[in-house]
Amino acid sequence: MSKKTFSKQDIEVLSNNKYVRNVSEKSITYTNEFKIHFIAEYNNGKSSRIIFEEAGFDTNLIGTKRIECSSSRWRNAYKKNGVIGLDDTRRKNSGRPRQRELSKDELIAKQTAEIEYLKAEVELLKKLELHERQVRKGKLVAAKAFSLIKGITKNSKFNSIVSHLCQVAGVSRSGYYRFLKSKSVKIKRNNDDLLVRDNILKAFNYRGYKKGSRSIKMLLENDFGIIYNRKRIQRIMRKYDIVCPIRKANPYRRMAKATKEHRIVPNLLDRKFKQGVAGKVLLTDITYLPYGNNQMAYLSTIKDASTNEILAHNLSSSLSLDIAINTIKKLKSNIKFKLAKDAFIHSDQGFHYTSPKFQKLLKLNNLGQSMSRRGNCWDNAPQESFFGHMKDEVDYKGCTNFEELKFVIDDYIDYYNNYRYQWNLKKLTPVKYRNQLLAA
Repeated sequence: MSKKTFSKQDIEVLSNNKYVRNVSEKSITYTNEFKIHFIAEYNNGKSSRIIFEEAGFDTNLIGTKRIECSSSRWRNAYKKNGVIGLDDTRRKNSGRPRQRELSKDELIAKQTAEIEYLKAEVELLKKLELHERQVRKGKLVAAKAFSLIKGITKNSKFNSIVSHLCQVAGVSRSGYYRFLKSKSVKIKRNNDDLLVRDNILKAFNYRGYKKGSRSIKMLLENDFGIIYNRKRIQRIMRKYDIVCPIRKANPYRRMAKATKEHRIVPNLLDRKFKQGVAGKVLLTDITYLPYGNNQMAYLSTIKDASTNEILAHNLSSSLSLDIAINTIKKLKSNIKFKLAKDAFIHSDQGFHYTSPKFQKLLKLNNLGQSMSRRGNCWDNAPQESFFGHMKDEVDYKGCTNFEELKFVIDDYIDYYNNYRYQWNLKKLTPVKYRNQLLAA
């Protein structure tokens, strides 16, 4: 035995070799796999030093004397007992030694068991090598090692071989048995997920408009009587690749500019959108809708900032002043709701809203007026947000004529007002939230 000791740095270097089972300050324990490999290479005429170097060992670190001692010990063990003699008996010979000689049958049974252990170990090591070997080095997930052990021990008659293989693979035995028990749990959970997925898809495709996890949760709870945690909905959507269209920033948003001959009014709103009064803060704007064969339509809407309800909308093939004028007329002719006493229209500084004719119409209908700061889309953010969501959810570009586009827009606004639940409206639709405010 060599008297040379290893430092902490030496121990760390030796531990990184796949053929080392354990290292202490005074000794190295090699794997059975390396011992078998050593005997095979030695019988082919290679020297002990070359075999160790080819296996990735630093022979200067280990020392010539320790290499020769290991070589002599393994060759003698192999010569006396074959492959079984190379096994590390210290792991198996625990407790008090027998006082009597083993019978012939007991000796055969012992050798058969040892052969079975060695075969299983070599098979597992080969498979671990194929899957980047040891779990403890982070190269192989534990579940994969458990699967390999299960396949090897499937037909084995030795129960304790599982403990041995778990030790070889560097995984816990309790984790292995938990892995076996969890199979039925995983099957049950997968079946439950399929049921949840079907319910989510009902809400996801409801009325033909795709929705996100918030809208799905509110729709299931209010219209289908099904309550799911939002995180559960998100997990199922990720698992089954249910993707909701995500709004993209539009760097080319056009902000209309006021002409010099038109009058600009102050910003009375000052971004105080949620004032808790239905029919008071009315936001308006116009958006472009390309459709068909290079055709263009224009949509003007009036949105209640407190309830998010679209109170009036007008689709036109012309961008003339009439599109804004007719939207105000539709607002006043709608008898389903009543405007607040101090209601006012808030818009950008586009030529429609700075027009004397438009401003005169507002005064005749007792409506105040407020305007965003020039070139600042955030001052009318809720109205811009509605247009963005609508364009994400409506296939307006697929319409071939104006009548088809008008039907699609009317249908969506009806859906938006009456069926599209919104997280920030106490998980209600705009119409339900408006009725709640009026009742209060």
